Amino acid sequence: MRVDAHHHFWDPARYSYPWMVGDVMDPVRRAFTPDDLRDVLVAAGIDRTVLVQTLSDLDETREFLRLDADFVAGVVGWVDLTSPKVGDELDELLAGPGRLIGIRHQVHDEPDADWLLRDDVRRGLTAVQDRGLAYDVLVRARELPAAIATAHALPDLQFVLDHIAKPRIVDGVDAAWSELMPGLAAAPNVAVKLSGMVTEADWSRWTADDLRPFVERVIEWFGTERVLFGSDWPVCLLAGSYAEVLAGLEAALPDLSSAERELVYGGNAERVYSL
Repeated sequence: MRVDAHHHFWDPARYSYPWMVGDVMDPVRRAFTPDDLRDVLVAAGIDRTVLVQTLSDLDETREFLRLDADFVAGVVGWVDLTSPKVGDELDELLAGPGRLIGIRHQVHDEPDADWLLRDDVRRGLTAVQDRGLAYDVLVRARELPAAIATAHALPDLQFVLDHIAKPRIVDGVDAAWSELMPGLAAAPNVAVKLSGMVTEADWSRWTADDLRPFVERVIEWFGTERVLFGSDWPVCLLAGSYAEVLAGLEAALPDLSSAERELVYGGNAERVYSL
């Protein structure tokens, strides 16, 4: 089974998205629904997907879980990890329709770089762990030290690092990212998504050569057993089509065996998220 481990749906007519600011976002400032993605997946040979939250809003997660989209294998939703009621909210989501497989919060938007180290956040992450869910880590280099400490402190929680921690691909090098990522890879409970890279490169001029050094380092650190393909559609449309993103990753990957490719393009997602 080929799995896209990271994509979104949204509708700016119904929700306000704090990250959707400026004229540069105009190309994606419209509704994106399962009908927009279905034929794209067929053309790309993708069988199943993981739908990921875009808002700190329980209602969005509830709606995602109620979606009638046969290709969505699971939802990475949102709950307030700092809430004393986090366990009850998780239980409500798990008892309802759809399949909740993980939780995510936009940590890189928090003013506090050490947000993940807060006692209330740790309590919330423990509740996620106790229910057998994964936790998607959305951070940049600034938040990586806290992410590293958290992953090592909760060895029974499956962490999935989104977008390879958003290094400065546009600059060709990111010293802080390169220095910190091995510390995260040292935690065996952390997997990483090869996703969101084209929008960290030059949107209009990126090539697979720009992605390759970062992809190769991630695979060097994590191995092929802990990396997952994700399109980050429709965010990726700011820099390229779904097909272009897929082709760019194909060209950026080192030589892999057929078994390794099956892991990257589906097997790891099935295991990590218990699809």
